[in-house]
Amino acid sequence: MARVLAIDYGSKRTGIAATDFLQIIASPLDTVATSDLLDYLDKYLQTEEVECLVVGLPTHKDGSTTELDNHIRGFIKKFSKKHPAVKIERQDERYTSKMAEEVIRKTVKKKKDRKDKGLIDQISACIILQEYMGFLD
Repeated sequence: MARVLAIDYGSKRTGIAATDFLQIIASPLDTVATSDLLDYLDKYLQTEEVECLVVGLPTHKDGSTTELDNHIRGFIKKFSKKHPAVKIERQDERYTSKMAEEVIRKTVKKKKDRKDKGLIDQISACIILQEYMGFLD
């Protein structure tokens, strides 16, 4: 089997999470500058087999998409052109940042580390991936 990646796409930073190759465990992987995301994924795909990229779908409470989704669709178009064999899925990401902050508040001891926005992005991506995989219902 191949890995599944998830991204929590942001205007400045993007959190990335990945499954193991058996697709049993979802773990935070990295946080990268969004401007470097395509390069990062290109390098990752040179060493790891990826079956699917799950991209967070930012929505308002009423279910309509946010302005950020236009940027995400542009990214997906570029990624798909470079990596047509990788399936793209979308996953609602409502409240994942709040959920990530709660996980960090409960598990990270140092206050300084709890304020790390990159960590929040990684955990958010992990939550997106867990929801996609059906781990969280």
